[in-house]
Amino acid sequence: MNSKRNYNKEIKDVDNRKYFYGFDYDVMHPLMLKSFIPFFKKGNLLELGSFKGDFTKRLLPYFGDITCVEASSEAIKFAKKKLGKKIKFFNGLFEKTTLPTKYDNIVLTHVLEHLDNPIKLLKKINDKWLSDNGRLFLVCPNANAPSRQIAVKMGLISHNSAVTPAEKKHGHRITYSLDTLEHDAKAGGLKVIHRSGIFFKALANFQWDKLLKTDIISSEYLDGCYELGQQYPDLCSSIFLLCEKGK
Repeated sequence: MNSKRNYNKEIKDVDNRKYFYGFDYDVMHPLMLKSFIPFFKKGNLLELGSFKGDFTKRLLPYFGDITCVEASSEAIKFAKKKLGKKIKFFNGLFEKTTLPTKYDNIVLTHVLEHLDNPIKLLKKINDKWLSDNGRLFLVCPNANAPSRQIAVKMGLISHNSAVTPAEKKHGHRITYSLDTLEHDAKAGGLKVIHRSGIFFKALANFQWDKLLKTDIISSEYLDGCYELGQQYPDLCSSIFLLCEKGK
């Protein structure tokens, strides 16, 4: 990552886009965890890009040893206040951070698309941070999500994988699809053992936030969108690769 970037500024909401939506916290976080649980390994966990600790908190019932690395000093202050001494925190850039051990589980959710050199981080994960039998849980927003494709047809976005001006302000550098994400994972030396999607999504986040305040959307409907996403991963809100250490 470029040392001139202002990571505290990048996490701020902008005029037409929030950094995080209620949809992220209330829908995507629980469903990401649901997707991860069957693949967790016994041992410790490293979360790269923990933001304010909301997803970290969901991981606490499953791991007694959690370490987080976060570039934003403001975000990590919120996380420490929320989680206290239960978590070991490192405030710094991934490429400049030295960690004391290797990890059996590494979580990298909605972070890789922010990096100037994503393959470099994936290689560091494979070579230095992932234990011999460890697993990387890699999740990114999906360029081919129906909500995004609809925005292209409406003329709001130029093409599926475009990085919009608002996304650029939030530090996005790329918009991944399943094939490009797998390319970068393999280029980093990792072995992809499972591919999936999380939540079939035809509405934008701000539209979901409005719907979730009503009784229109039931928990059964959300479960249905999750199950449909397993059938059509390329039409999900986020794409998920489970990786193990490559040779």
